[in-house]
Amino acid sequence: MINIDVWKKLHEELSAKGVTLIAVSKTKPAADIQTLYDLGQRHFGENYVQELVEKQAILPADIHWHYIGHLQGNKVKYIAPFVHLIHAVDSFKLLHEINKQAAKNNHVIDVLLQMHIADEETKFGLDENEINDLLQHYKTHQPQLQHVRICGLMGMATNTADTRQVADEFARLYNFFTHLSSTFFSGVPSFSICSIGMSADYELAIQNGGNMVRIGSALFGSR
Repeated sequence: MINIDVWKKLHEELSAKGVTLIAVSKTKPAADIQTLYDLGQRHFGENYVQELVEKQAILPADIHWHYIGHLQGNKVKYIAPFVHLIHAVDSFKLLHEINKQAAKNNHVIDVLLQMHIADEETKFGLDENEINDLLQHYKTHQPQLQHVRICGLMGMATNTADTRQVADEFARLYNFFTHLSSTFFSGVPSFSICSIGMSADYELAIQNGGNMVRIGSALFGSR
């Protein structure tokens, strides 16, 4: 069941701070998304390609769909016509495939690079050196990558009750984000998104530089 009071509180709080709220609607029915849409929510996040495609087809066209899960290259073509932002690019191969499918649809797809900041090996993402390597590749091949635009970083903290550890992990990502903003992406205004924080830790994320948070269970209830 949607907690409308929580949405109103979050919407007001985050809007005042300039933080984008992504309502994570995976596994939830289209009717729930429509309810939040009618209240004014426009950014929604999904983890599964088939589910996203089905919802996009029946919901308002001006929804900004965020793909926040691990994305397989062979699935990019299904979301390329409409996806607003892909949050979890973690390889050269995926970057090239997104560019390829965006070109077929004659537009540019915005993406975030996923940085691995958690202790858990089960989480995807790149370390700082791997991101630097990917960016050098991006720079070298930029004439061939005109249909994909890197707009920032995304990360997921360790699932732990240790708030100091979570804060440190968020701070590490934000510090690297600011480093890239002043070096590789200096003078590039589109490199502006630091996507960290979920229902349990979004406040820590904002305190440590996050400007986009992904909130699911706090809005839609447990899955």
